[in-house]
Amino acid sequence: MSIISAKMTQAFVRVAAATTLIMFAMGASAFPIAPPGTEGLKVIVGSTSNVIATYVGNSAAYSNDLRLNGNFIFNNHTTAVGATADLGSFAPGTELIFELFVHDTVNSFFTGPASRNPDSNTHARVQANWQPGETLVSFEDLFNGPFEFNDLSFSFTNTTASGPTSVPEPNSLLLMLGGLGLIGLIARLRTARSM
Repeated sequence: MSIISAKMTQAFVRVAAATTLIMFAMGASAFPIAPPGTEGLKVIVGSTSNVIATYVGNSAAYSNDLRLNGNFIFNNHTTAVGATADLGSFAPGTELIFELFVHDTVNSFFTGPASRNPDSNTHARVQANWQPGETLVSFEDLFNGPFEFNDLSFSFTNTTASGPTSVPEPNSLLLMLGGLGLIGLIARLRTARSM
């Protein structure tokens, strides 16, 4: 095998390994968790259609209630995954501020900016278009973290995310990283051939 072929093989193996690690990290949880970079975003109503909430899972030891305007929606230990709740309709552009009430510590944490929470940290990630027309929200239930956002996840129809930050959707991120790896591999090939 020539030196050029060996270097091309090494570069390809590195790109494949990086892609595999990213895919493993995305699928490591048994339920969806909104990605890093979506902390502190707000949940915004998209139209006058009813907002339907779906419970998608948790890995919390603590018992947590999801609430909207003080009204109970789901409990992370007693609600079946896939259960839905019709929250009614709201004016387009309305921010829905969801509360995670932690029974074990009697703390409440909210979607949106850190200033809403007793420890001044963001406790929810909000991913717009998690699925077509659905927003995914994932909560952290511990005062001061560890901020894994795996304590209660749920999705909503007829909503989007709004705020100062946003990140690419996971599939877009994979395509972007794969494309960058391919560009790097092509550049290495051209450099190797010109030697």
